[in-house]
Amino acid sequence: MSLAESRARQEGPARGRPRSEAVERAIIEGVLELLEDGVPLAEVSIERVARTAGVGKATIYRRWSGKEELFCDVLRAVEPPDPELPGTSLRDDLLALLESLRRRGLANRSSALLHNVQAQMKSQPRLWAAYHATVVEPRRRRTCEVLRRGVADGEIRDDIDIELVYDLFMGPMLLRTVLRPDAGLDEGLSEQIVDAVLEGLRPTL
Repeated sequence: MSLAESRARQEGPARGRPRSEAVERAIIEGVLELLEDGVPLAEVSIERVARTAGVGKATIYRRWSGKEELFCDVLRAVEPPDPELPGTSLRDDLLALLESLRRRGLANRSSALLHNVQAQMKSQPRLWAAYHATVVEPRRRRTCEVLRRGVADGEIRDDIDIELVYDLFMGPMLLRTVLRPDAGLDEGLSEQIVDAVLEGLRPTL
């Protein structure tokens, strides 16, 4: 799915002037160019982005309400896309979600730019809150929906808090990605985590 299509799906029916994916791409590339040149995130203003991308400020504000929303889309553009869920079983859906998280972890490790930007975001509460609300939280809700379907289908117990189950699945991968950068994120890790957690969550006969 393209960036323009992703934004349109999130925002609902289009209003006003149609979006131009080429213009959006030029603006996002302008932000990345500034960051790659070593400009601190706090100094990447809308005016500076507009000059770099060769567009007017109004063109940017027609697409993004401000710097926070723009930066969230920049990070989305350089991350692996959210996975399509197979829908064949709880295990298959959880594997798809966790494997996507593993690939994001690898991307963070291989991209000094992405790692640096995310580190800088945490020192800017408004920007970090916007990223959490528009990127992190929707992914959490999606995973919790998958887990609730697993409860409804009898694949996992119904006597455990879904938020806790979410932490049990995502925690090990996030721990290795954020707190243990020396730990492996090898192929097969997602299967190991999902199977180990599911083993403890299956309904008792």
